[in-house]
Amino acid sequence: MICAAMDMLDPSGTTTVVARSLAKRAAALEGAVVGLLDNSKPNARALLERVGELLRERFGAREVRVWGKPTASHGAGASVLDEIAAACSVALTASAD
Repeated sequence: MICAAMDMLDPSGTTTVVARSLAKRAAALEGAVVGLLDNSKPNARALLERVGELLRERFGAREVRVWGKPTASHGAGASVLDEIAAACSVALTASAD
């Protein structure tokens, strides 16, 4: 027997948006420890390392430290983000190919 009924599914879902505040911006980089988070895409590390060099040379950053993610498709772990936040006054990430 053929059934003449059809189930209709509603593809629209619900989302929740959490408002977040931007981190306080440093007034200057002189003497700052800058953290760089490499997202593991090709050339991202090279780009960030060059930016780090320029931040030291042009803006007086005291130190530049680099962290990496295991893959570009996964976020950095909470422990890595906590380590960056504890060690650095400024943090940057970049995407490159």
